[in-house]
Amino acid sequence: MTTPGLDGGVPELRAKAPVIERRLHPVTPLRRAWAPVAVLIGWAVHDPDQAQRQLTRLTTTTLLIALAVLVPAAALYGFLTWWATHFAVTESELRIRTGLVFRRTVHIRLERIQAVDVTQPLLARVAGVAKLKLDVIGADKKDELAFLGEREARALRAELLARAAGFAPETAHEVGEAPARELLRTPPRDLAIALALTGATWGALVAALVVPPVLWFATHSLWTVLATGVPLLGAAGASSVGRFVGEYDWTVGESPDGLRIDHGLLDRTHETVPPGRVQTVRIVQPLLWRRRGWVRVELDVAGSSNSVLVPVAPRAVAEAVVARVLPGVTVPPPDALSGPPRRAGRCVPLWWRGYGLAVTDAVFASREGLLRRSLALVPHAKVQSVRLAQGPWERLWRLADVHVDTGAGKTVTARLRDAEEAAELLRSQAERSRTGRRDALPDRWMA
Repeated sequence: MTTPGLDGGVPELRAKAPVIERRLHPVTPLRRAWAPVAVLIGWAVHDPDQAQRQLTRLTTTTLLIALAVLVPAAALYGFLTWWATHFAVTESELRIRTGLVFRRTVHIRLERIQAVDVTQPLLARVAGVAKLKLDVIGADKKDELAFLGEREARALRAELLARAAGFAPETAHEVGEAPARELLRTPPRDLAIALALTGATWGALVAALVVPPVLWFATHSLWTVLATGVPLLGAAGASSVGRFVGEYDWTVGESPDGLRIDHGLLDRTHETVPPGRVQTVRIVQPLLWRRRGWVRVELDVAGSSNSVLVPVAPRAVAEAVVARVLPGVTVPPPDALSGPPRRAGRCVPLWWRGYGLAVTDAVFASREGLLRRSLALVPHAKVQSVRLAQGPWERLWRLADVHVDTGAGKTVTARLRDAEEAAELLRSQAERSRTGRRDALPDRWMA
């Protein structure tokens, strides 16, 4: 039905742009063909004795026949799952359709996209492809498109961010990826020294070297030693070599769509810290880092798995990066943090000296840890609730804890405060949070 215009004419109906579905990169079937093989490996690991008995019964002819059937079946499975996967960008959403037997269609509203990350595992870098991961408000896990051509992945990322920023569909392609200005780059030498000066690295290594021999002398069971020693060695490797490989060439850049983080020696990752979604910033300083003045910056981001902003950097440089994440926030100096009253030592001997608190016009700042110091900064606008907790021993010494809950499902606690101070802090923080949310700027891409 049409409506005549004032001039007697009939305006034309606005035709919707056709939705063009696209497929993933042709190399994707090779990745998905491993699924049947992974099932067999999982069965063998779950029941190794049964798997060993079955293997001993196989003859050469049977093994060749099995391979002749398994390899084409795996290739066919990879091809069919690739053929059944499509994605399309419409005027208002990103659609992802997957499933060979059971169909699954995901509709992602563009305005709810808060980050789009590009990752490239080692083999993907060799093949010239990349994986696109999407952080969506309200989603528990990231949806992904794996794999796309490297240029196509970056172009699609730029288009999605431009569309999320409010650009029209016909101009989103022309916006391109926003330019970034480098803020920080972590030298590999500093990263290696920092990992060597981390207590967790040495603790995992000592456990991996000491526990297996002790178990051998106690049980004389090789399986017990392997079952315990292999995970310990894996933990030691992950806390040292694994972190070095993952955090190698860590670069932080500033762009209109947020802070961009690039890192990785083998698997290259391109992440985005979305603007306005950071709930808490933690400045961590292990004991052996203090002489060099180094700190580590960690994040709590609502609906995102991004957790590290700076792996290691001088404190002044790290605070400058924090100022870009939380505009208008100044990190309180150590002497500005007030400690608990001395009677707090009755509740937590010695370690009470590591607690501290500072409340500024912008943030609620709480410190904990005597050897490994951690200063948590929560903007008042991000506080969802405030609670006061007081156990029987704390009531005896007129002490209380104040808990601040954030939108990322995390809690920051001011420990062992004077009871009257805690009650006043509870009232004042509730008011600061209310006014902070009222005065906060809207979260916008490419503002």
